[in-house]
Amino acid sequence: MGQESLIVVVVFVVLVGVTIAMGVRIVPQGYKHIVQRLGKYQRTLNPGLNLIIPYVDQVPYKITTKDIVLDIPSQEVITQDNVTIKANAVAYINIVAPEKAVYGVEEYEMAIRNLVQTALRSIIGEQTLDEALSSRDKIKLRLRESISDDIADWGINLKTVEIQDINPSTTMQLAMEEQAAAERQRRATVTRAEGQKQAAILEADGRLEASRRDGAAQVVLAEASGEALERVAKAIGNQDLPITYLLGEKYIAALAELSTSDNAKTVVLPADLPAALKGFINRS
Repeated sequence: MGQESLIVVVVFVVLVGVTIAMGVRIVPQGYKHIVQRLGKYQRTLNPGLNLIIPYVDQVPYKITTKDIVLDIPSQEVITQDNVTIKANAVAYINIVAPEKAVYGVEEYEMAIRNLVQTALRSIIGEQTLDEALSSRDKIKLRLRESISDDIADWGINLKTVEIQDINPSTTMQLAMEEQAAAERQRRATVTRAEGQKQAAILEADGRLEASRRDGAAQVVLAEASGEALERVAKAIGNQDLPITYLLGEKYIAALAELSTSDNAKTVVLPADLPAALKGFINRS
């Protein structure tokens, strides 16, 4: 065999090997390949060993069938009460029909992000700030319902969508913090005023009760003094002498107490002290 024949054989073998390699496609698990024949969609290759027609069939798209996590960028949204808040989300999708995802929409990931952002603006725009901050589950449910049908036409299943953050803007956060601080100050003022009011009431009640008890004590003392006068009058039989006697006793007791006081500088004696003493001596 000549050298030229050997070259032809080698070229033929190489060509056959390349042709066979081009006709064999091994699809890994978790992926599906799109086959186009002369530029037109032919079929979808499943995981495993697949055969295609060399030079005629091509595999331009390799689509994953695993769950895809799409991060929805943060955006500013205006609520129903004209408050600007920032919201972002994350969507979990799964491609169930690769041919629809490839031929049904241009760049399906970008399309889904824009769709979620648009729906999120619409949903939050119908709510007030307090509703948006406290009803994430409702927003998530409405968001899923609003976009599930749209992306189903692209052969994509929306497994779930989660709201990551819903935060007021920086200016609104400062205003809310000032409002919260003012509310706390107001509550503290009301509590302090209520405490002062209760203290004043208790103090007044204490004074009233003390006055009542002082009055009752004075009544008891007066009754005791009256009873003492009556007993002395009965014992002596003279109506003037008992009174004089009791008054003299109280007067002398007061002078004795005054004389023993640390602040006492002068002790005043009655002008008729001898007469008073004589009266007590004669009584005895």
